[in-house]
Amino acid sequence: MREDAHNKPAASAWGALKAPAKKSASDELLQKPWVDKPRVPKEYRQDEPAAKPRLSAEQLKAQEQAEAKVLGENAVRVCFNERADSIIKMYLQSDVAPRFADVMKFLAKNKRAYHIVDAQELEKVSGSTHHGGIVLVVKKKQPLWLDTYLQLHKRKAKDCLLALDGVGNPHNLGAIARTCAHFGASGIVMTDPELLQSGAATRTAEGGLEYVESLRCDGLASALEACKAAGYTLITTSSHRGVSLYQSKLPSKVVIVFGEEMHGVSKEVASAAQIALQIPGTGKVESLNVSVAASLILGEWYRQQQ
Repeated sequence: MREDAHNKPAASAWGALKAPAKKSASDELLQKPWVDKPRVPKEYRQDEPAAKPRLSAEQLKAQEQAEAKVLGENAVRVCFNERADSIIKMYLQSDVAPRFADVMKFLAKNKRAYHIVDAQELEKVSGSTHHGGIVLVVKKKQPLWLDTYLQLHKRKAKDCLLALDGVGNPHNLGAIARTCAHFGASGIVMTDPELLQSGAATRTAEGGLEYVESLRCDGLASALEACKAAGYTLITTSSHRGVSLYQSKLPSKVVIVFGEEMHGVSKEVASAAQIALQIPGTGKVESLNVSVAASLILGEWYRQQQ
């Protein structure tokens, strides 16, 4: 029996059935995310390597100590731009993923995993509710010894370093690193510079840590003496004494020392300083947050160097 011509679908309808809309590369990446057993796109697939032996507890601990987590869109984007080869894997939410299709493509091409996860899983991975929808696991940046830095940059006529005495709050550390990057401070001197690589610090720094050296020292007092011998002027702050920040001529080559808010810098460190600065204000509060104080002083140093 012949089909009734009136019952045939229109040619355009047949075409719609035969030719579904072509998916973009980012759609493919989103619809086929790598999960616990990553699958490499066909065009990047190579011979499968032999299965890796299971790591011992000690090996796992060592591996974790060699890794850091970068949280938040801005920090992840800067890390990818500056040191993509350090990325081990990535976790991100589906609503964030379209903005990082290039990162997913890079990871797929280089046989590194990315995982599309929900907010709850991302919180577990990052250890924070403030993950910004995306987390990178990266090879930890190795801090540079201060002595090595001073030797490498001994001919610099203009340089600014920050030295932190007892500052450990990750949000303050991240904010300070962000300020350093903005105003051109080269490095942060600490006895425990690994604190700069916590997830909270990287998120707050918004990528600034990629542009600032983490400088290690055994003790801050001896480190400051080494900086002084290398031609740096040592500056500290005081809410009770010192010259107004805005009435001071700041040298081109400086180390600015900040202490934790409760007690400030230690007496030993304070005695090494050559300039004590006071940030003028109403006097209604005892002091400023350390990251705010760093912003004001670094901003004035930068202005005077222009």
